[in-house]
Amino acid sequence: MIALVLLFWLAVLLLLHTYFLYPILLRMLTAGRSAQTLIAGEQEHVPSISILLAVYNEEIVIAEKIESTFRTTYPTGSIEWLIGSDCSTDHTEEIINRYIEKFPQIRLVRFNQRTGKIGIMNELAAMASAPVLIFTDANVFFTEVTLRELVKHFKDQAVGLVAGNIINPLVKPDGISRQEGDYLIYENRMKYQEGILWGAMMGAFGGCYAMRKDFFSPTPRHFIVDDFYLTMQVLEKNGKAILATQAICYEDVSNKVREEFRRKTRIATGNFQNLFRFAGLLSPAKGAVAFAFWSHKALRWIGPFLLIIVYFSSFVLSFSSVFFWSCFLIQSLLFLVPLIDSILGSMQIHLKVLRYISHFYLMNAALLNGFFNYLSGVKNNVWKPTERNQ
Repeated sequence: MIALVLLFWLAVLLLLHTYFLYPILLRMLTAGRSAQTLIAGEQEHVPSISILLAVYNEEIVIAEKIESTFRTTYPTGSIEWLIGSDCSTDHTEEIINRYIEKFPQIRLVRFNQRTGKIGIMNELAAMASAPVLIFTDANVFFTEVTLRELVKHFKDQAVGLVAGNIINPLVKPDGISRQEGDYLIYENRMKYQEGILWGAMMGAFGGCYAMRKDFFSPTPRHFIVDDFYLTMQVLEKNGKAILATQAICYEDVSNKVREEFRRKTRIATGNFQNLFRFAGLLSPAKGAVAFAFWSHKALRWIGPFLLIIVYFSSFVLSFSSVFFWSCFLIQSLLFLVPLIDSILGSMQIHLKVLRYISHFYLMNAALLNGFFNYLSGVKNNVWKPTERNQ
């Protein structure tokens, strides 16, 4: 019985650490500290960049993506843009070809069979001629200064990867876009603080980040999440990975629970691939990198199992303790929140508190689903774009 009590409190402590104590610790340690000062000034020479973009049936957003990119203050003569079309069947390629006449920096590379984002990005990176690679998604729109704000940090030769600050501008009350937007802010803040403290940001968001080509090695073709893989690869090679708060860009996310669950399950499957690939970085010998990896990612990824441990241990202990009976009852009621939220939503009643709780359980359910997908083996990493608010 004592062992079960210890197991309960250990699981509770680990959940509290990853979701509450670690973010608080980051805030305390970075109080009064600023980001790195070794950055290129406005008048300094900037390196050539190769923008890499994989697309599949993006006719809705590709024109705005191209327009937003070439509104940049970055010297357009220093931009090479490689766009890989994963056998698109809509008007995406026609739109890109029209823009090539206006912007000859664009090169369209057509793949005649579905290849998947990882395979396309690997091939585009091999074709790229610039020393800095910009990875981006079709539905992520740059501001005029995004590219410059990303690249200026490479004046510090130790910096291997710089993540953009992605913001979700479209919030709707009837879905989960508000919760996703707040989650982006929460994650970006933590990643920025990790960069300040240790140069060990735990994973760029794939929609916008820059990387020195010298640090790049192809992501395994069967992997799903390349942004985290490439970030950890930089840290494995003793480079720095940071987030640039002024490198703002905008991404429209899905407002539909089913679409978001599908996306998160796919990401979770890729997370477990990366967890086992980079298990060596969890060793205490890796110092701050290991602490950040455990605190920010590994514990959160095993969060569903910790929740299960807390629930079932409190159930067994509830027969001999009022405290544990209360814990079991509270958890049982919380598990009902997504159902209650769904029922109220069908009646056009949207309560923020319930929606945040539902979002938490949605993420953990997707993680659990992704874990079992990982165990069954990734047979296909060809992607289907998430349905968005546009």
